[in-house]
Amino acid sequence: MKSDSPDKPEPGSPHPHAGRDDIPPGAVLREHVYDGIEEYDQRLPNWWLWTLYITIIFSFGYWFLFFTSRALPTDSERVAAEIQRIEALRFEQMGTVDAETLWQMSRNDTILAQGARVYSVNCAVCHGANLEGGIGQALNDGEWRWGHDPMDIHSVVDLGSPDPMAGMQAWGRQLGPRQVAAVVAYVLSHNDPGNMFTAADSPGRASER
Repeated sequence: MKSDSPDKPEPGSPHPHAGRDDIPPGAVLREHVYDGIEEYDQRLPNWWLWTLYITIIFSFGYWFLFFTSRALPTDSERVAAEIQRIEALRFEQMGTVDAETLWQMSRNDTILAQGARVYSVNCAVCHGANLEGGIGQALNDGEWRWGHDPMDIHSVVDLGSPDPMAGMQAWGRQLGPRQVAAVVAYVLSHNDPGNMFTAADSPGRASER
């Protein structure tokens, strides 16, 4: 029985275009034609296949390293880190700081890493490794004896406590402006801006800080 479609040869019959001189030597056409469209039936070149296989392997490796194991930072993470590094350089070049600048610094990972090093070497022995307090007062509970504004805290670190008997020495000369700002930013990063107050403003809590 013959097919109703002139484009489809009968099974076992020669291809309708057999013997054509416009087909490259060695080329093979599949035995079907749809709307005059023919399809080659050739094996893909080895270089093409290897490119495909390597791309598949690379994609799995990339996915595992960057998104599963997190062994390497993603592009967005590298960009964010570079932005923070540039921002940290900008902060370091500032001659003076204010409260808003200190809060911004408290959200910069590069500066926080610097502040953490300064804190662990100079402050942890009195205020605790986790700012929980010890010989000195806790620095993570929002309560501040000498003022809760970031510049109040900066002044205490830089110049020492207003009360010489309170035991907080001046660190400004020893650390310098950059490290003072960095360690204050580190302390601020462990506090909630909306939950900081001066001890004297809270009669229900201890007045000493």
